[in-house]
Formats: sequence, structure tokens, C-alpha cells
Amino acid sequence: MSQQVLQALEPAALELSLETASHLEQEVSWAVEALAKPAVGIARLGGYLEHRSKTPIGIQVLWRGWLKLHDLCVRVASRREGWQLAKET
Repeated sequence: MSQQVLQALEPAALELSLETASHLEQEVSWAVEALAKPAVGIARLGGYLEHRSKTPIGIQVLWRGWLKLHDLCVRVASRREGWQLAKET
């Protein structure tokens, strides 16, 4: 009896798994596209040059870019604090 139930459900389960796989693939591709541009921007801050025959972005370039972005953010935050202090006096 259980064998017959499983055989009857097998095509529906296969169809559902294919739909789920397709949906997940679309979500992953969207996420990759959404993160690709910021990653290239951070890599450019770290010295990445796209014109060199489309070499892949390396971890060192990303790390240097991330540190430079962090430094820029700290500078902006400190300037804002300075402006607020100047306005108060």
C-alpha cells in the first residue's frame, strides 16, 4: 500500500523539486547580480584594474578596497562630528 502511494506521489514531488530548483536558481542569480557591482567598486578602491583581460578579483584587492572604504567612512563620520561641534559653539 505505501509503495503505491509513493509511486503516485513521485511525479508530483519531482515536478515540485524542479520548480523549487528553478526558483532558487533565479534567487541566487539575482543575489549575485546585486552583489557584483559593489564588489567591483570595492575592488577598484583596492587597485583592481578591469582592463587587464578581465582577470578575476582577488582577495587581497578586496581586502585593500574594504580597508580604504572603511577609512573613508571614518573620515566622513569624524568630519560630520566636527561640523556638529562647530555649529554648537
